[in-house]
Amino acid sequence: MPPLHALPLSLILLMGACASAKKEVDSKMDPRDMFVEGTIDAVEDGAARSYSYRLLKPIDVDGDQRPLLVFLHGMGERGSDNVKQLEYLPTWMCSPEWRERFDTFVLAVQCPGDEIWVGSWEGAGTCRAMSAVEGAIEHLIESENIDPSRVYLTGLSMGGFGSWDLASRHPDWFAAVVPICGGGDPSFASRIADSGVPIWTVHGDADRVVPVDLTRTMVGAIRKADGRVGYTELPGVRHDSWKFAYGPEGLMEWMLAQQLPATPVKTPPADASGG
Repeated sequence: MPPLHALPLSLILLMGACASAKKEVDSKMDPRDMFVEGTIDAVEDGAARSYSYRLLKPIDVDGDQRPLLVFLHGMGERGSDNVKQLEYLPTWMCSPEWRERFDTFVLAVQCPGDEIWVGSWEGAGTCRAMSAVEGAIEHLIESENIDPSRVYLTGLSMGGFGSWDLASRHPDWFAAVVPICGGGDPSFASRIADSGVPIWTVHGDADRVVPVDLTRTMVGAIRKADGRVGYTELPGVRHDSWKFAYGPEGLMEWMLAQQLPATPVKTPPADASGG
């Protein structure tokens, strides 16, 4: 069987769906007990604010350097409880199977209810909440046993917008980026293309919350700039394409197989598109 990164994503996702239609965490395991709490300060226009985050540490935290997976949550998980942002991928990463397979640090900063990950929905822009994410990444790389060549970025919905934004401003930070059902500023396409950062994005063509055209536009702009980006458009899928994208044998395997410096061999094929 060929390696996963060589398979069409549609086949990989089908494998994942067949292997596990529903990802569950052991009922005795509470993600809140597994993720340690932390705070990071960020400043905008002279005004400082403290942002809460959670960090899942790998099983073998004192062994070899481990990867860092940065997760950006959606609108519904904003708040100040430092819990809601553990929904979906962070919780799934707590399962014994996923802990064994993906022995990695997982960072989940919580965006407050009165902010979003980007300066505006119309285009990528700096904002204090994203500055907090940047600060948390830098702090953890300095203070934890993290391999800086294996830092990964992914997010869903509002977090998909944030992933495009952060990747456009710091493409050299990440070994791979997986934006899910989001959108970005196509004016940054050349910067992304020139960086060579491996990106694979997923969107459902029936999404009524975040129009699929936003992802199509980003993919088209990057390819027009001679960049390579993997894109899977899921027919009939609405605003929950992360359930497919984070399938057990899907993008997680591909993403965590990447390592800086990125090489063309590891970059997703330019024609990896379902739409």
